[in-house]
Amino acid sequence: MIRTGLKTFLTSNFDIDEAEILSLIESCTVKEVRKNQFLLRENEHCKHTFFVEKGLLRQYSIDNKGKEHILSFAPENWFVTDRESAYFNQPSKYYIEALEDSTVAMIDEDFIQMLSDKIPNFTHFNNRLLHNHIRQLQNRINLLLSAVAEDRYLQFIATYPDILLRVPQTMIASYLGITPESLSRVRKELAQKNFKK
Repeated sequence: MIRTGLKTFLTSNFDIDEAEILSLIESCTVKEVRKNQFLLRENEHCKHTFFVEKGLLRQYSIDNKGKEHILSFAPENWFVTDRESAYFNQPSKYYIEALEDSTVAMIDEDFIQMLSDKIPNFTHFNNRLLHNHIRQLQNRINLLLSAVAEDRYLQFIATYPDILLRVPQTMIASYLGITPESLSRVRKELAQKNFKK
């Protein structure tokens, strides 16, 4: 199977022969995941970073009252993993679930090392990706702590412009840390503001 998403991601970021990229990614396992199937469950050990070739994943936790808290969505060309579990060998606190039938590249440490060996500036690029991810998480924490629901929703649209119609409002509300009723009110108020312009 040709991993077009991962191949495009790598060739668009590195000056490397396409044939060499294809030979590298042949060692990367690709998994077909059905809607509602899990790639990770709470208390399992996460052994991969998942790159979404096609479809949509979500990462979430469940608190002791049974309420879901969505940490992130991962549409096409996004990465998702539990770093604490994968890199510190801890049981995961999270679930990673397919919201649609999905095709996912399973990236492990051996594959990362192979890319580092074959592509001279891959390590620097990978560090930038990691720091960008940390920056986004910090911004998300700040929004949850200090921003009003409307600002959180607008930031959600900026971060995930292509998935508004692919996930139910209850999941968007969970990601924003608000109730579905509050989300409906925010959407209605924004619609009214835009109508008056």
